[in-house]
Amino acid sequence: MPSGKSNTKSAKETEGAKRAKGVKKAKASRKPDDNRPHDLPGDPDCPICKGVGYYRLDVPLDHPDFGKLQICTCRQGQVSQHIHRRLFALSNLESLSHLTFENFKSRGHVGLRPAQADSLELAYNQARQFAQSLKGWLLLQGGYGCGKTHLAAAIANFAVSMGVPTLFLTVPDLLDTLRFAYDDPNATFEQRFDDIREAPFLVMDDFGTQNATGWAREKLFQILNFRYINRLPLVVTTNLLMEEIEDRIRSRMEDPELVTRVYMRSPDYRQPTNEIGRDEFSSLALLHNLTFATFDLRKGEGLTADHIESLKRALEATREFAERPRGWLVITGPYGCGKTHLAAAIANYRADLGHLPMFVSVPDLLDHLRATFGPSSNVTLDHRFEEIRTTPLLILDDLGTQSMTSWGREKLYQLFNYRYLAELATVITTPEFKDEMDARLLSRMQDTRLSRIIALAAPSYRGVTRQAAPKRGRGR
Repeated sequence: MPSGKSNTKSAKETEGAKRAKGVKKAKASRKPDDNRPHDLPGDPDCPICKGVGYYRLDVPLDHPDFGKLQICTCRQGQVSQHIHRRLFALSNLESLSHLTFENFKSRGHVGLRPAQADSLELAYNQARQFAQSLKGWLLLQGGYGCGKTHLAAAIANFAVSMGVPTLFLTVPDLLDTLRFAYDDPNATFEQRFDDIREAPFLVMDDFGTQNATGWAREKLFQILNFRYINRLPLVVTTNLLMEEIEDRIRSRMEDPELVTRVYMRSPDYRQPTNEIGRDEFSSLALLHNLTFATFDLRKGEGLTADHIESLKRALEATREFAERPRGWLVITGPYGCGKTHLAAAIANYRADLGHLPMFVSVPDLLDHLRATFGPSSNVTLDHRFEEIRTTPLLILDDLGTQSMTSWGREKLYQLFNYRYLAELATVITTPEFKDEMDARLLSRMQDTRLSRIIALAAPSYRGVTRQAAPKRGRGR
């Protein structure tokens, strides 16, 4: 019986007991020596490692820790500081130390629409909350210059101030850091890769601007997947839409149990003249004075009763649509009759309510799409086209005035067809329905199940003719 109890006790030996046994062996193999050197990494007075800084566990051959050096507890603080310094050296946080929560304008610059300011404030609050806990992932999305990097750097700077080892890298720099590790005599590729994926806290700025080679995609996935599996804190900033992110990575970024996603809708702070604008290619900023209140019924021009009545009907119909955008609204009429004014009034009305529309003339739209092919473009055709076709309210001005190449006709059809099938709110102005128009576009605009056509019969606006005031006499 005593033998059985002994076997049971041996079978229940804990890992801590094994470690103590290993420590005893280390002690037995070391003779007391008051003259031993003190330049070893560990604490010379440590009862476990005697200043060596490492020890080996006394474990069976098949144990995963067999033969591995373990860092002694006396060195944990030192190791943590070393990791902190190494990650900070890899980061460019020193140049971003001025980006803090205190100097971030949580409501943006003066002149922002309410929805834009609200999105900034939400992102600011989420970033501050994340910085306090460093739990899960925070995904900041938005266009260039909206403040994503500022908030990401503010989180990182706060974490550093709290003593958390932090790595902050733009994704292109991150990939360069890995590539350069192949030729770095001071660090192996494996060491550098582990530094990045195992960093206690990692910030990946400008995700999506990297050169998307097969090697780059695979390394990014490995980093993100490791942190996903181990639930390590991460901040990612990107100007990509979710549909543009690789499927494997997107599935992890869409996990609501781990990831908090915030979309920042503010414009580029570097272009203050566009603060009242919406998208970088929207022309509504130039038409902010075109509202329902400033629409002229032109009663002093001598128009016929039918002409004035058509203007009244158009004003009433566009107001109704602005209050409740549903389906399509097609505004037709001759040049200069007020179509663009009414379309812009709808856009400005929705913007004042905090629902930012996209307003663009069809010729400009096609030019912006073509510009994505240029070498200096920082956005892809797919990204730009996806932004346009999925926007909740799209206002297309001057359909039919553009030179229609086969490529332009196909892009317009793709745009029309997507929004037609999805029944997304759309406003279109066109001088008139022409036989030479693409029949596919005409069929969708004339479908009364989705589309309402408003015809302006009034001629082009020419202003009120004013009579010259009589001249006053010299003596009066």
